[in-house]
Amino acid sequence: MVKTIIQQETIVAIASAVVPNQGSIGIVRLSGVTALDITQKIFIPQGKPSWESHQILYGYIKNPDTSQIIDEVLVLLMLSPRSFTREDVIEFHCHGGIIPVQQVLELCLEKGARLANAGEFTLRAFLNGRIDLTQAESIAEIVGAKSPQASHIALAGLQGKLAQPIRQMRHSLLDILAEVEARIDFEDDLPPLDETKIKQDLEDSLAQIKRILATKDQGELLRSGIKVAIVGRPNVGKSSLLNAWSKSDRAIVTDLPGTTRDVVESQLVVQGIPIQVLDTAGIRETEDTVEKIGVERSLKAVSQADLILFTIDASTGWTQEDHEIYQQIQELNLILVINKIDIAPSETIKYPSNISQVVTTAVALNKGIQALENAIITTIKKGETTAQDLDIAINQRQAAALTRAKIALNQVQETIDNKLPLDFWTIDLRIAIQALGEITGDDVTESVLDRIFSRFCIGK
Repeated sequence: MVKTIIQQETIVAIASAVVPNQGSIGIVRLSGVTALDITQKIFIPQGKPSWESHQILYGYIKNPDTSQIIDEVLVLLMLSPRSFTREDVIEFHCHGGIIPVQQVLELCLEKGARLANAGEFTLRAFLNGRIDLTQAESIAEIVGAKSPQASHIALAGLQGKLAQPIRQMRHSLLDILAEVEARIDFEDDLPPLDETKIKQDLEDSLAQIKRILATKDQGELLRSGIKVAIVGRPNVGKSSLLNAWSKSDRAIVTDLPGTTRDVVESQLVVQGIPIQVLDTAGIRETEDTVEKIGVERSLKAVSQADLILFTIDASTGWTQEDHEIYQQIQELNLILVINKIDIAPSETIKYPSNISQVVTTAVALNKGIQALENAIITTIKKGETTAQDLDIAINQRQAAALTRAKIALNQVQETIDNKLPLDFWTIDLRIAIQALGEITGDDVTESVLDRIFSRFCIGK
């Protein structure tokens, strides 16, 4: 039903970011059976075009009802089946900005197109067999990539490097299911099952599933990154640390305690992992109303952070104020940063012995930043696989389906070992096959598709 409706409608959307006074090109995209017809109604080409696929035409968008020229454009023709959606796809490359693309969009809507839903172009590509579901999700991940490594693994998914082993496992399990069901229906006419080979095939599939599942945590790090909060009492160098680390002047730095009154953010990428760094207001007791609000926001940022950089001043050592702050954060994942070692040694500082990760810095001289980054990666790294080692990395939906497949295959092995009838084998084999099919989209429900594609931007 969904595919039939999609094939009957032509959709349109703005397919480029629209920012006033920024960007020289704005793109409006059409896809569907009437895309070419709509284009020929509103586009006045220069010369005599042949309207063949994969051409770029130059001309003007004109409102046929008022004869008003809307914009000077380039038109890209990508006709079925040689297009992203395997439908007729037309792109209008307009002048950048809000007004030209909005006027072209409205004209397409007036001439019979429908505004595309989020991700509907990619959904059509999937439903029309142009891509599988792992490739569709990879497109969204490329658009949202926060680091080169995240873009790399998303591109690998788009090239089918995840779908290929999943499909191979599914085909292997389908072969096993066919063999088992044949013995159920025609037991007297066929030789006995080769249980040894079946057990080995199941073991191979389980090993492959475990290898792919092992990429989930690092993949999640590459996609989402972590949130790091720089915490400490006033004037220990938190803002200076942020500025030295981000190589910018995001935070105001003075000798006056309490300068930072709000949480200041910066986006960094450390060894392929996106990191959102929060410079918080110095935590202390204060009667200043504004500073008190800043302290409250700091404590809130601490509660939401994945990692705390607890910063102290080497020139004053571990103070009572440091101890009071530590009492509030000691159960959290933290690194102790001893700053200002350029003006005082750090060796004599007495800090709690249960703090395992300690880094010394002199951010005024830009020293210790590399050591801090290494400590962060060591702290957050899970398992032995590093971000640079990954070629594919599954997302949460894919991991959930693979986990169901793993449980089902373990159950099949137990069924075989317990010498249960063949009918019992088929139950869990079907569950595993269905779970693997959900990953690639070979066996997926409409509700799952809605959930996946609702996260896309409109123009995709």
